[in-house]
Amino acid sequence: MAEPVKVDVINRLNRNLGLLHAGGQVTIDIVTPAGKKGKFRTTFIGCLPKQYVLVQFPDPNRLGAFAQYISPGTNITVRGLIEGHEGAVVAFVSKVRQTLQIPSRIMVLEFPKTVSLQSLRSTIRIDTDIQSKIKVKQDYWQAAIKDLSVKGCQLYIANGDSLLINKGEEVHIVIEQFHSKSHVKLGAEICNVKPQVDGLSIGVQFSKNDKDKILELLSLALVAEL
Repeated sequence: MAEPVKVDVINRLNRNLGLLHAGGQVTIDIVTPAGKKGKFRTTFIGCLPKQYVLVQFPDPNRLGAFAQYISPGTNITVRGLIEGHEGAVVAFVSKVRQTLQIPSRIMVLEFPKTVSLQSLRSTIRIDTDIQSKIKVKQDYWQAAIKDLSVKGCQLYIANGDSLLINKGEEVHIVIEQFHSKSHVKLGAEICNVKPQVDGLSIGVQFSKNDKDKILELLSLALVAEL
């Protein structure tokens, strides 16, 4: 797997964070002490070099119980697509310094020590929950895409214990609706099959002919909420 490029903050981070435009959409990842993950869309406000980064609080109705964990000392991962750089992603991890209520709910994050820059065309893998169907032979099975990269994805099929499928078998994945995309069809080959307690986990490798479709899905998945 390709490793993200670490950028020296003192000399270059301000320029790279500047690629995230004020008012642009980003996602934040929060992990609770119990290990539960949340991913929420919000707005990047801006930064003051070497001091702090400002990010809008996500919609409280969507945050739910995760709101209590956005407090001083909590690590927050921020990700955003860079405008004008097709398929480029900037990401950094920072601690919450404080939260503001006026003029609106804002997170004040510590200025990060490193930032990762990576292309969606590499093997970057994004957590998702995309509802789909997988066609095996002549039958369709309801499935959820649990993570996604340009090369492949992990599918979960609830109650799929009766499904007989083998490594190397060719299948088709159909996504009827995901944000602005509809009726997306992807060819794939089975890489691994792992029985789960209440279902089946399947790893697939995508057909190279569908790369453009997958890049569009990755761009949407990056800013989608879980």
